Amino acid sequence: MTANGSVDVAVIGAGHNGLIAAAYLARAGLRTLLLESRPSVGGCASTVEAVGARVNICNCDHLLVRAMPIAEELGLANHGLRYLDVDPVGINRFWDRHTPWVEWHDLDRTVEGLRRTYPAEADSYQRFVAAALPIAQLLVELAQQPPSAGAVAGVLTRRAMAARRLWAWSRRSALSLLGDFFDHEALMLPALATGPVVWGLSGAEPGTGLGALGYAMRHLVPLGRPAGGSGALTDAVSRSFVSAGGEVRCGVRAECVLADRAAGGRSRVAGVRLAGGEVIESPAVVVACDPAAVRLEGAGVPDRFGRSWGPAGRDGYESKLDAVLSTAPVYAEPADGLDAEEALTPTTFVMPGLEGLRGALGESAAGRIAQDPVFFANIPSVLDPQMRLPDGGEVFSLEVLYTPYDLAGGWGASEEPTRWLSRFGSLVLAGFAESVVDWRAMTPPSYEQQFGMPRGHAASFSGSPLSTLLGRPRHLTRYTTPISGLFCAGAATFPGAGVWGASGRNVASVVTRSF
Repeated sequence: MTANGSVDVAVIGAGHNGLIAAAYLARAGLRTLLLESRPSVGGCASTVEAVGARVNICNCDHLLVRAMPIAEELGLANHGLRYLDVDPVGINRFWDRHTPWVEWHDLDRTVEGLRRTYPAEADSYQRFVAAALPIAQLLVELAQQPPSAGAVAGVLTRRAMAARRLWAWSRRSALSLLGDFFDHEALMLPALATGPVVWGLSGAEPGTGLGALGYAMRHLVPLGRPAGGSGALTDAVSRSFVSAGGEVRCGVRAECVLADRAAGGRSRVAGVRLAGGEVIESPAVVVACDPAAVRLEGAGVPDRFGRSWGPAGRDGYESKLDAVLSTAPVYAEPADGLDAEEALTPTTFVMPGLEGLRGALGESAAGRIAQDPVFFANIPSVLDPQMRLPDGGEVFSLEVLYTPYDLAGGWGASEEPTRWLSRFGSLVLAGFAESVVDWRAMTPPSYEQQFGMPRGHAASFSGSPLSTLLGRPRHLTRYTTPISGLFCAGAATFPGAGVWGASGRNVASVVTRSF
């Protein structure tokens, strides 16, 4: 930053998309300042100190970011990033006592296992993946393209068959789509759990069809975890950014983006005002956090855009337990021949039946949590020795879905988190409760307080393929706004939530072209 407090680009928000955008911009030779209100970078992709261990803020599994060329283009291996492949990629268990089944990166191995566990569904799984894989490949290619109508149209034209299927599937409900292929709910539920359920939906809603693509994605892209925790990715991007001449300022809050009018009357960015009054002058500002959390101020703010540029607000619905265990648990029911350690390597998805899933969503809407919640459980220290405690203790992670922000009776005195530990303990051999050395619960209000998520909800892109092709709304699909020099990135923009990084990479190309 120059002596008069001006930069070429100011990036607001140092989550993984903001970091990636800033790193590309700095490598393009632009004087880039990254602003983060928290004391450290990484946002929900970070790894932090808690309960006497290093724990991941969210799930440690990285999939879509590995489909992008980001690690190579930013030289992240030179800045400490190393991925550990996770295989099997998931174990599916059920409160209704359906037989557990295992998903591998290799399609043939998955189908072979299904012939033992759900023989009537093995061929159906193969047919589903064959139909879904071209759509998954198309989405990955779209995410790598410059965000322009020409680039999007070019990909859709080259992959016309996949594009037609994408459009058809995107309009359907995930549940009806899966019902075209599978008869047993044990094959439908895992696809819902990693798609619509993560969005806070049941999958019965029209427009959730693309949420069923998880099976295909995990066969297309190798699932991995950064050695040392999820935050090893964001730490490496931060080091890449700084090595290219960028500056990071943590613990500072961007109060508003300033806009004025150019000589011809067009709105343009003037800079960022920080809490406390300091003004950073900049002709370009990238908002890489929830747009609804950033105020626009000045004579150059179009009234309609200033009121509506953030996505519609929702309540958060996800909680997470982090714990230190003296010994690793052992699942009471074996999973298709895996030994005890193999069964702890991937994430285990624990789901109620389809009726239970609908009931859990209804309970959440009423401020309650279902008796049988949706669990995503893993022990990252089993695969990653860097996560293990010096005394051999293990790090346990339990994500819990459909947990309402407005819990009946309030979260402060709630026994729910303790009950989740007990419910998980019912899945493993005796002694789990005694193995818990320390633990904490992150609830929707916790995410609001610690990460600035309004009502604990992380905004995510909800547009359709057609909206992406047409560039509507423009600031969420093309990253540009009616204010010259103001750009958007992050989970609220295409292609959406998850550790993907595509919007950070793509917005940097748009910003660079504007100079």
